[in-house]
Amino acid sequence: MEKQLQLVKPAQEYFDEYVSFYEEWKNSKEPIVPWVVDKEPYDFAAYLRFLESEVDENILPADFVPHTTYWLRRGDGRIVGAVNIRHRLNDRLLRVGGHIGYGIRPSERQKGYATAILAKSLEITRELGLEKVLVVCDSWNTASEKTILKNGGVLESDYTEEDGNVVRRYWIEL
Repeated sequence: MEKQLQLVKPAQEYFDEYVSFYEEWKNSKEPIVPWVVDKEPYDFAAYLRFLESEVDENILPADFVPHTTYWLRRGDGRIVGAVNIRHRLNDRLLRVGGHIGYGIRPSERQKGYATAILAKSLEITRELGLEKVLVVCDSWNTASEKTILKNGGVLESDYTEEDGNVVRRYWIEL
């Protein structure tokens, strides 16, 4: 399966498939992860400009770090997931966000795509020069926890947010 999967940078040629991905997730009423997928993409050119601009630290808000978004695309063209890779951490990301946030479209879960998207994302973080990355998940999300562990995650600690949610913090050595 993994040979048929690739991380692609968002591009105009994927408009129809990406809108299908976005609408399926919105219609599911589930929380959307990573956060960039929750942005409405119907003005696709503007959406692509937004994603491209998020790499430029000079124009980001002070509480943001440079980050890059990729889509996990199957060999048949279907977009099955999205990942947001933060190039470094700030205080908030160190506590609850981590370097990599990923999500799989609802109809494509439990098929190994999460493990693949994280593995491919780790390759990109290596290219960014990182030696270890932080990947987090909510304590109730056992599927994500298993994905992180399959990719070499080592639990450092749990962090309890103000609302009582517990975030599990895993480091992966590259």
